[in-house]
Amino acid sequence: MESPPKLSHTGAMILQAVDAGNPYGLSIMDITGLPSGTVYPALRRLERDRLVISRWESGKAAEKEGRPPRKYYRPTALGEAALVVSRKRYPHLSGLFTKSEAVK
Repeated sequence: MESPPKLSHTGAMILQAVDAGNPYGLSIMDITGLPSGTVYPALRRLERDRLVISRWESGKAAEKEGRPPRKYYRPTALGEAALVVSRKRYPHLSGLFTKSEAVK
């Protein structure tokens, strides 16, 4: 397995939020307080670096709730390894977001 890339503090925080159960952009923005201009480019970089994978929800699910479809993200094995390294580099990261705080 390749070694995970070093993440910036922002990238690590966003990956931690995804890992904690905040799988789409707006929920990540809500939990981190970061603006869309920070979150979405970071998600694209995390996906490019194969730290997260994404999938679009079905149009019917979104339509049923009266909103646009969401793109859902989840960490890959490489992303989880990057989080382990990042939590050592940024010790406060582990306590930032827990699965119980996940936005629904």
